Amino acid sequence: MQAPSRPDYVSVHLTGQQTGSYNNGKQWRRQSYWRKWKQLSRLQRSLFLFMLVLLFICGLASYSSVTKQLRGFTVREQETESNILQKPFKPHALPEPVKQGQDPLPDQLSQRKLSNKRGPPVRPNRLQKQGNTSNILSEVKVADIKKEGEEERVISWRGAVIDTVQATDGTKDGENKEDSPGNRNVNQSKVLETERMEAVREAFRHAWKGYKEYAWGHDELRPVSRSYSEWFGLGLTLIDALDTMWILELKQEFEEAREWIASELTFNRNVDVNLFETTIRILGGLLSTYHLTGDSLFLDKAKDVGSRLMPAFNTQSKIPYSDVNIGKGTAHPPRWTSDSTVAEVTSIQLEFRELSRLTQEPQYQAAVAEVMNQVHKLEGKLDGLVPMFINTNSGQFTHQGIFTLGARADSYYEYLLKQWIQGGKKEDQFLEDYLQAIEGVKKNLLQKSSPNGLVFVGELSHGQFSPKMDHLVCFLPGTLALGAHNGLPADHMDLAKELMHTCYQMYVQMETGLSPEIVHFNMHQGSIRDIDVKPADRHNLLRPETVESLFYLYRFTKDRKYQDWGWKILQNFNKYTKVSSGGYTSINNVCDPDYPSPRDKMESFFLGETLKYFYLLFSEDADLISLDKYVFNTEAHPLPIWPPAEPQPL
Repeated sequence: MQAPSRPDYVSVHLTGQQTGSYNNGKQWRRQSYWRKWKQLSRLQRSLFLFMLVLLFICGLASYSSVTKQLRGFTVREQETESNILQKPFKPHALPEPVKQGQDPLPDQLSQRKLSNKRGPPVRPNRLQKQGNTSNILSEVKVADIKKEGEEERVISWRGAVIDTVQATDGTKDGENKEDSPGNRNVNQSKVLETERMEAVREAFRHAWKGYKEYAWGHDELRPVSRSYSEWFGLGLTLIDALDTMWILELKQEFEEAREWIASELTFNRNVDVNLFETTIRILGGLLSTYHLTGDSLFLDKAKDVGSRLMPAFNTQSKIPYSDVNIGKGTAHPPRWTSDSTVAEVTSIQLEFRELSRLTQEPQYQAAVAEVMNQVHKLEGKLDGLVPMFINTNSGQFTHQGIFTLGARADSYYEYLLKQWIQGGKKEDQFLEDYLQAIEGVKKNLLQKSSPNGLVFVGELSHGQFSPKMDHLVCFLPGTLALGAHNGLPADHMDLAKELMHTCYQMYVQMETGLSPEIVHFNMHQGSIRDIDVKPADRHNLLRPETVESLFYLYRFTKDRKYQDWGWKILQNFNKYTKVSSGGYTSINNVCDPDYPSPRDKMESFFLGETLKYFYLLFSEDADLISLDKYVFNTEAHPLPIWPPAEPQPL
């Protein structure tokens, strides 16, 4: 028998191959594919390559027809469809704090990473970080807009019904116009509007939950420690949020707050309050709520607190003191100075003027008009820009030579324009001072950053320019847009758009997507980034100014990018400041997304302003607080524009 011939190859089968030989396995597979390719005959390889070339030619031939179909969709439709198909954002919340006496989790300290970023000093009661942010944040449910088996719609508190699916009545037989591109866009926009507005309502409910459970009737919520802090002891957050609840159609929450005001709120208390803060938050909130509801309870309370604030004006110069004891009827300057800030004494006019109009008692308007007349005539201005301080004894500017649109001066410029609008555009002195001031801003404070040329508003100190810009300055784009809407020069709107872009960049260029309190812009050629933030300025207080300006810009331009910018900011508030047990907290470090470091405080303006402006920004209803009928005070409380038949102000 002939011995079998030896094969010219050896087959080896390996079992239990370790996963660690990933690179070698990949090389072996490549060699195996090449061997199979070489085993094919020359004819087979030629046929295979021919088929590939044929498929490629067919693909080129069909390309033109495909691109024509793609051009049928507008960029707007693509963007809208993309937004609608996204699932609703499920925000995260900061973890519930460890209760007193309860041991922290054993691995809390060991898991916290050391950050290379410098930041504010560690607070002794801060939460300990566990792993990354996604591990310590808990999801919050978003309320369902649509019940099962029902049409998708929202029934407003005031009786209006918003259908998110267009009706098909009036279509021809056999024709369904719902599927047309035009109707599809309307439907999708309405769904997006409803979803975003409901997200704001949900945010308010969550904030109100924390306030109701842990700070009811007190000034401010401390959401992390589940407690409260007092400033004046007057239920500041509750009053500040009244008109927001009405606008957001949160009827149950509003009725709870009204009941507390009717039964518990009294201003007959031996307590010092700040004239400016009490005027814009409490007096303004009560007057606004009265106009929106027609409920005389709020007007009665407004009269009470307004009359108790009047002793502040009993000064030699008629420039009011900063502090008033509303129980004793006495007033005084701060303990450390006899100065008041210019913003404080010139940003109470809208409220006191309206109180005089409603009560027919002229003393309120006369007091604040005297302040404006004096400031109008004072020396020490620079091209319409005012210093930050004014002395209550002499009535003169102090600390002259320092000019800013940030803290201590900001709302002076805002109220120049808004008093002119409130009074029916009849008081030319306010308009002249406002226009001169805007020209002064352009001449002295406006610069561009490097490398991207962001237009920003800096500060001037004795002739030296500083590229420092407070987040507070982000009120200016909205104010400029409001002026342009009321007939002021068109270049005001151009500047508003440029500054709006800059204010948004103050958010998106931070690691958390939230703006710091103060930024410094780089102006040197060759700079790598436009914005620098000093360690002491990295905190975020849930401020409203950027959202406020986004609201104005969207109302007047209808450019949806402003809504989209606002939506991203709201998402980041939910991600980094929402406390799971209820409420939102200001944070210490917007540059550290792993641990932004909660400050354990929810300012009243988060409910009074920030969430209100978010809601109005996302609404497509231009008659929801029409800007042709209302003017907002600097705490976002809408007051009516006086009818033309009103007598000339004092």
